[in-house]
Amino acid sequence: MMHAALAPLSARWSALAPREKLMVAAAAALVAIAIAWWVLLAPALATLRGAGAQRQALDAQLQRMMSLQAQAQSLQSVPRMSPDEASRQLDLSVRQSFGPGARLAITGDRATLTLSAVAPDALARGLAQARANARLTPTDAHLTRNAAGQWDGTLSFTLPAR
Repeated sequence: MMHAALAPLSARWSALAPREKLMVAAAAALVAIAIAWWVLLAPALATLRGAGAQRQALDAQLQRMMSLQAQAQSLQSVPRMSPDEASRQLDLSVRQSFGPGARLAITGDRATLTLSAVAPDALARGLAQARANARLTPTDAHLTRNAAGQWDGTLSFTLPAR
């Protein structure tokens, strides 16, 4: 069946002059080279060109992950704090960082910090202090930025278990 389908093409090829055969072969070779370029070489070269930037991005991501791993390991090695000590440290951090713009309420194993007109840098500093001194991170945050560019809202922390 395949031979029967190729018979007209074979006959047409035999009828061509040598010069025409050369031009058809050259055109077929050009088409084959173009297809090979578009399918095989161009995507590979594009990947190769983008590899440097992708490697730099992955290296930066790896460094960030290594930093987070070291930070987590250092936090794990710190002895656990009692709930009373954590409460005292959090209260101290709140007073030092936020001043009169914050109110801390501790009920059971939960501490709720209510903020009123706290500057963004003071908020960042206070959260860093709470994490470093009291070894706490916020578990819930509801913050809004007021017209003066300061923060209002609440932050909740879970104190360590007794």
